[in-house]
Amino acid sequence: MNKENFNEIIDFAVAREKEAVKFYQDLQKIAKFQSIKKVLKDFEKMEEGHVKLLENIRTKGFEALQEKEIPNLKISEYMVEADFAENMNYQDILIVAMKREEASKKLYEDMAIRFSDPEIKKLFSRLAVEEAEHKLKFEKLYDEDILKEN
Repeated sequence: MNKENFNEIIDFAVAREKEAVKFYQDLQKIAKFQSIKKVLKDFEKMEEGHVKLLENIRTKGFEALQEKEIPNLKISEYMVEADFAENMNYQDILIVAMKREEASKKLYEDMAIRFSDPEIKKLFSRLAVEEAEHKLKFEKLYDEDILKEN
């Protein structure tokens, strides 16, 4: 893969991660409780970490990307999309966040399949795993805070 194509792929992934940073910043503005604001701030920082990871890959090349298996509670797969709105409650925020992470995971998995270059495949697979981890964290919160209360 030539450098120009490689940079375009990194640019795509960086833009996607920056969108995620903004998404979590926007959710923090409407969250009513400090506890959820803190969780959302943590996710914002994780997404910022992805931007840094991608920029490091751009300048320094691929590091040893660890493969790991992330459990899937499949809670979000049975949820209907919730629209982003100013008056979202805690449950709605969790659903919107879960669905976004689910979509990001799927996008990166699809991108990993699309490219034949092994390093690019590995990059997108790694990003898919990161998004799966985020999805799992939101699913656990949903399970603990919403499902167990009902």
